Amino acid sequence: MKILTIIPTYDEIEALPITLDRLQAAVPETDVLVVDDNSPDGTGDYADELAAQDSRIHVLHRTAKNGLGGAYIAGFRWGLERGYDALIELDADGSHQPEQLPDLIAALDRGDLVIGSRWVDGGGVVNWPLHRKLISRAGSLYSRTLLGLPVRDITAGYRVFRREALESIDFDEVESVGYGFQVDMTFRLARQGRTIVEVPITFVERTLGASKMSGDIVVEAMLNVTRWGLTARAQTLRRRLGRALGR
Repeated sequence: MKILTIIPTYDEIEALPITLDRLQAAVPETDVLVVDDNSPDGTGDYADELAAQDSRIHVLHRTAKNGLGGAYIAGFRWGLERGYDALIELDADGSHQPEQLPDLIAALDRGDLVIGSRWVDGGGVVNWPLHRKLISRAGSLYSRTLLGLPVRDITAGYRVFRREALESIDFDEVESVGYGFQVDMTFRLARQGRTIVEVPITFVERTLGASKMSGDIVVEAMLNVTRWGLTARAQTLRRRLGRALGR
């Protein structure tokens, strides 16, 4: 299986080499695509230097910081064009432990999308205060309830996709760029009847760099989830009414 790990970066010059070393030790067969959003700290240039020394590393430069979703979609397009069979989302900051990635890849035998889940049995988080845990759990609960999905950690960002699953999505229709991107992708695949598998992981709070999460990103996600959920329910109601009137 031809595997590509996509790592979005913005000011990750300290964390990136550590994450790459851990990744290549854990999954030596994976190629890597660093998608850099014109990092002011020189992360993109540093990634170019690494790529010049290692043929498994590639770099995609974007001209501005345009959101996590946009970075991953650019990476998906790049990987699909080059024939990769499995495409992986991985944070650069070490919060996604590369040592757990073999378990996620192995689970592709059972699903089209494998999610590294904090909120299933065996999963968890390290170094998070109580309010962060509550926000994350509440966000997942709200999203999966409104969208009617059984996924426990619907906002998780540690993921492995089969190429066939990604090829079934029209990326031009994916409008979420921030926190809601993961929910958006999960919802689209679930509505197609794709199989989604959750594998327990331990999420570790970053020790290098600064979090890119903001209140605006969370608000955008909740508004989108509400709109998607209400739209889906309205469509279901219309179908039921149509069938009833037809009879």
